[in-house]
Amino acid sequence: MIKYLNQSILWIILAIVILLCFLYACSGKYINKRSNNKNKPTYQIITAAEAYQMMQKLNKFVLLDVRTNEEFLEKHIDGAILIPSHEIENRVEIEIPDKNTVILIYCRSGARASSAAKILVGKGYMQVFNFGGIINWPYATVSGK
Repeated sequence: MIKYLNQSILWIILAIVILLCFLYACSGKYINKRSNNKNKPTYQIITAAEAYQMMQKLNKFVLLDVRTNEEFLEKHIDGAILIPSHEIENRVEIEIPDKNTVILIYCRSGARASSAAKILVGKGYMQVFNFGGIINWPYATVSGK
């Protein structure tokens, strides 16, 4: 009886592990962050700390804020350019013509940045890094233009 009980517990544990692996793989974060296909445009989800490190190391990148003008004037990351999310489709290729430019994108909480990142990838931008929202940005910000 104990042998059958132990086998049942092992099967339940195995089923839970498989289910968790499946759910993690379906979340999309693993695919976006770990994609090694250099020929297919994709965006990567990174942390604020990773974005900050990239900003310190890279000589050339675009820091893209996709919030509204009012939100931008209230507070933004120094050096950011503003293209509100509802204007991305029409303005991005004019403002950022080089599709190989490293683009670090953010909004308030991360939702608009995700939508904008998908548009950028759809337009062929190859190095798009979404670090979510300014509400999670622990570093300095500025106000005004």
